Amino acid sequence: MFGITKAKTVPSTPFADFIRNASSGEKKRVYERVLKKATERQNRVLAEAASK
Repeated sequence: MFGITKAKTVPSTPFADFIRNASSGEKKRVYERVLKKATERQNRVLAEAASK
């Protein structure tokens, strides 16, 4: 009556490929750059809010 169905697979994304395949050093460099940009963006938002 009820069968076990296999989940449909979706194509892999570039982000998923990076997470799976990048070396530790590559990941650290990317994370550092992302965190730096996020911090800069947050500081801009805070500065704009303080100036209002």
